[in-house]
Amino acid sequence: MDCFLWKMIWISVGFWTVVFRILISVDAKTDASDVSALHVMYTSLNSPSKLTNWKSSGGDPCGDSWKGIKCSGSHVKEIKLSGLGLTGSLGYKLSSLTSLTYFDLSNNNLKDSIPYQLPPNVLHINLAGNSFTGTVPYSISQMLNLKYLNLGHNQLSGQLSDMFGHLTRLQFLDLSFNSLSGNLPQSFETLSSLSTLYLQNNKFTGSINVLTHLPIDDLNVANNQFTGWIPSELKNIDNIKTGGNQWSSEPAPPPPLGTFGAAQQKNPTKKSSKEEKGSKKSVLNGALIGGIVIGLLLALVILIVLLKRKSSSTSSHFLDEEKMNQKISLNPLVSNELSNDRSSEFSNNALKDFKDPKSLDSSFSINARSSQPYASIGLKPPPADRMKSFNDTELVNRINVKRNSSIHAVIYTLADLQSATGNFATARLLGEGSIGRVYRAKYPNGKVLAVKKIDSSHLQGISQEDLMEIISNISKMDHTNITELVGYCSEQGHNLLVYEYFRNGSLHEFLHLSDEYSKPLTWNTRVRIALGTARAIEYLHEKCSPSSVHKNIKSANILLDSELNPHLTDCGLATFHQRTSQNLGVGYNAPECTKPSAYTLKSDVYSFGVVMLELLTGRVPFDSSKPRVEQSLVRWATPKLHDIDTLDKMVDPALCGLYPPKSLSRFADVIALCVQSEPEFRPPMSEVVQSLMRIELSSMNKRGEDIGAFSSDE
Repeated sequence: MDCFLWKMIWISVGFWTVVFRILISVDAKTDASDVSALHVMYTSLNSPSKLTNWKSSGGDPCGDSWKGIKCSGSHVKEIKLSGLGLTGSLGYKLSSLTSLTYFDLSNNNLKDSIPYQLPPNVLHINLAGNSFTGTVPYSISQMLNLKYLNLGHNQLSGQLSDMFGHLTRLQFLDLSFNSLSGNLPQSFETLSSLSTLYLQNNKFTGSINVLTHLPIDDLNVANNQFTGWIPSELKNIDNIKTGGNQWSSEPAPPPPLGTFGAAQQKNPTKKSSKEEKGSKKSVLNGALIGGIVIGLLLALVILIVLLKRKSSSTSSHFLDEEKMNQKISLNPLVSNELSNDRSSEFSNNALKDFKDPKSLDSSFSINARSSQPYASIGLKPPPADRMKSFNDTELVNRINVKRNSSIHAVIYTLADLQSATGNFATARLLGEGSIGRVYRAKYPNGKVLAVKKIDSSHLQGISQEDLMEIISNISKMDHTNITELVGYCSEQGHNLLVYEYFRNGSLHEFLHLSDEYSKPLTWNTRVRIALGTARAIEYLHEKCSPSSVHKNIKSANILLDSELNPHLTDCGLATFHQRTSQNLGVGYNAPECTKPSAYTLKSDVYSFGVVMLELLTGRVPFDSSKPRVEQSLVRWATPKLHDIDTLDKMVDPALCGLYPPKSLSRFADVIALCVQSEPEFRPPMSEVVQSLMRIELSSMNKRGEDIGAFSSDE
């Protein structure tokens, strides 16, 4: 009987315990995911006693009236904790607060970066008056209902990403008193509801033209490094402050034809009658200035025509070749003259290039031995000096090569590139690859390009025709994630390729050479970089005809633009890598690549897998400073990719545990497939792209996932 009695007692205790827990859970008023997010936030704020009723575990924020918390039903709607002297950071689970609309922790002592995942549906964010570092989190771009954003008086730095394209409801934006730099993002012009904008006391550069047609009535851009002119439309704002910048003292140029009317339509109520009279006068002045400019241009064109006729007896065949070879920005008079010597198709193309703003290339500098001001209208001076370096046969060969290859790139003169790179000065050196050095070319108009100087040793046995064919193939590559070939130069034994330039440098620099103050790449950004690079390789492998093997895929050849989107460079240069005897990259080569000629499409897949490992771990592919078992990244990491515990430990510490565990696991699965030792088992890049697309979608959609720790169902 005693045993039976004890069993009944234990059963009774267990029953009432379960009932008690059920009653508690029924009585609780707050959604479980909201409670969990506030627990993490409280701990990250160093568990301050000022937050009465807050707890690091348990509790009921809505039912127990936690300080600063307001709820609607079972969800937290507002967090107001301004001016409480709070320290620490905000934690990593704010994205779980999906019903939060008001978020104010201004005027505290909060530090570290602003979390890259904020409450997704918030309308009001105020984090001003703290000590936040890093930059403005990109997740703000997804807050479609955001109306108020105040990040002023912090320590934010770096450039603003082009993240404002969907924030059409934003009315108030304060980024003042930080250290933000670079040009204002183009997406500012889409802020159609913006009435207040404070940017003062930063390091912004460039113009403020993107603000021209916004409905702003309170603007402060003082104490930056803005240049150019203050648009006349902004001068009509009642409350505007622009001092402490580098505005031009010269008269502002007239607006482009038709823009005056467009501006008036967008802001029809901004001008008073007095201003309208002034506007009419400015239009007349603009028309007068425009007439003078057009007259000068016509006179300059006539001068060019006369000079060309004068020199036609000695160099007409070379001039024709020049006209055909480069994508010159021609005016109608010049294109008509060319139609006498070329087919109507060429003349139409020249006229089309003139109309296309992208074809206007002002990078040509005036030849040091020429006094003719051709550069002022985008025309290249007659290459009388260049002509001496080629005989007639070579010229004919070059013309024929150009006709057959249809190179979609501009011809640069050697003198022009020498001038722009400081005669290829060491100070302009960006890096050195396996086939040559890359230099930074800067022009007086501010344009910056990257110039790759191909080492002559890699050109042995390659005819001029073959070289032009290679350049032609590169110039035809058209993909968002492939670096564009802007132009080339093949002159006096020098062969140079001119590419677009990215100020953020390479992925290698971001991952391995950044100092401790640089903001690390977030997990979502790393996935986006991997996906963009994979798409570029897929384009080379499966979209190009014939397929193109890259042969030099590594993080140093993945350049990052202002929004940290990847651009694969060195595409189409496999022929040169075929001729180099050196290793194409320690740690990147697939096992089968004992020599360059053994490289295949699947070898590219392996190299890409190594890049993904860099993104995952933050380690270089080969590190001789590590213990022997850890020197080769692939050998060290591969056995750990399918083990949850070891995978978590090998993640880049710079991520600080801020990543969705399931996304991380799937990312590791893709890596494991790519770095398999047998080429035939590696997937095609189209499959890699599809897998990464699913990972990116999962990372973006699963906002409520517990970031930083593996959940029980994983």
